Amino acid sequence: MSATPLKLQTAPGHQILAAAGKKILRPGGRAATEQLFQWAEFKPDETVLELAASFGESAIAMAKRFGVRVVGVEKNPESVARARENIRAAGLEDRVEIIEGDIFHLDAISEQFDYVLAEAILTMQSPSGKAKVLRGIRDRLKPGGKFLAHELLARANEAEIRQTLSEAIRVNATPLSETGWRTACETAGLKVQQDKTGKMGLLNPAQMLRDEGLLGSLRIGWNVLTKAPIRERVLQMRRAFKRHEADLGYIVFWATAK
Repeated sequence: MSATPLKLQTAPGHQILAAAGKKILRPGGRAATEQLFQWAEFKPDETVLELAASFGESAIAMAKRFGVRVVGVEKNPESVARARENIRAAGLEDRVEIIEGDIFHLDAISEQFDYVLAEAILTMQSPSGKAKVLRGIRDRLKPGGKFLAHELLARANEAEIRQTLSEAIRVNATPLSETGWRTACETAGLKVQQDKTGKMGLLNPAQMLRDEGLLGSLRIGWNVLTKAPIRERVLQMRRAFKRHEADLGYIVFWATAK
């Protein structure tokens, strides 16, 4: 299957960063994801539902590292096909499955899971979209299961941040405050048990080096420098993040069904 050409001028920000070579597209980077894994305390053969699993790379990594079984949901058929190829190459067909599906229709999945993982997914949804996805997550958790989330945080000036981000990343992102995330979960029947917040460092050079490594960071830098359409979009995003540096951050939390 040939990939659909990416329209760099209008594509969502995460696709631009991926085109530049960035692999870690979460606001708190690897360190924030590691905090989720510490809270999870995965045990071998437990089950994880990952939302927006993309090419299956994180699902494969979790299965290898923790011995869990992972089911990923991904809407894009091209991404699903590539993910399945990656799973076959890793020899993990018995532990990782990627299904073509919509995060707004998690009721199409009959199984319940020990964990549901969503990173940088809910931020991109409207208030009503967040509510629908969160209700679906609640219903997919086994009794005592954990919802693990990693999202964008708006400490203040939420409306202004939404406007700036919609122009820069071409997605109507709606980050919430710490209280806002807790309330959204509570309304959907989920209770946040622990959370941690920090600075948003998606395009911070130091965080990029930690997340992507030296060679990966150099590759990203070269692509940004030599490809004008990518450079224009990345610089626009960087300006937007810098403008709201004091108010933008990340939040990770885990919740259980009430």
